[in-house]
Amino acid sequence: MTTVRVPAGWPATEEQARAVQDELRGRVVLDEPGPEPGTGHVTGVDVAYDDERDVVAAAAVVLDAATLRVVAEATAVGRISFPYVPGLLAFREIPTVLAALDALPCPPGLVVCDGYGLAHPRRFGLASHLGVLTGLPTIGVAKNPFTFVHDDPEAPRGSSSPLLAGSEEVGRALRTRDGVKPVFVSVGHRVSLPNACAHTLALTPAYRLPETTRRADALCRRALREATAPPSEYGA
Repeated sequence: MTTVRVPAGWPATEEQARAVQDELRGRVVLDEPGPEPGTGHVTGVDVAYDDERDVVAAAAVVLDAATLRVVAEATAVGRISFPYVPGLLAFREIPTVLAALDALPCPPGLVVCDGYGLAHPRRFGLASHLGVLTGLPTIGVAKNPFTFVHDDPEAPRGSSSPLLAGSEEVGRALRTRDGVKPVFVSVGHRVSLPNACAHTLALTPAYRLPETTRRADALCRRALREATAPPSEYGA
């Protein structure tokens, strides 16, 4: 497990964070299709917090895209690097997520975030931010539509409907299980929206949420428990 310090010069105010978003947003690449589903590696990232102790734990779990077998995993723990502000959550998560990705022993391939990319009020959610900083293809698969609207997709798995900001399509509501609440897919960086949806379906053979998200969620929660537990609980 990697221990992370808040980077020097990291934004400390909402104004500073929004200025960083404005600076980096223009670097998002939207004209690449991204890797083919079922090929190479696909990596889930997620974080867990203990706000009382000011601790955040991040996990990165690499799967073989064809078999969904775990290839590698890494965790990182650090201090929460930014206060809770809707629309600026990436600034709480990115330092530890980057450290977890850096600790992986193999290339991550496509990175799947439990959150948003372009489906963000400032069109620069965690998936886009992480993609720009790393250069990796990224997508966001979220559990709710944030502030955006959508028609309910048809009931069968694979059905989708546009996720809209006015008339602008910022993502898609995608049904990953027959008759089950959809997930909300958006482009992060270097991936097309149709391809992002195809990856999401490839990663959901049995559950509503992608296997990448499910495995990263379990791992970061375990890392947080270990980081905040009394030493005797883990034999330290």
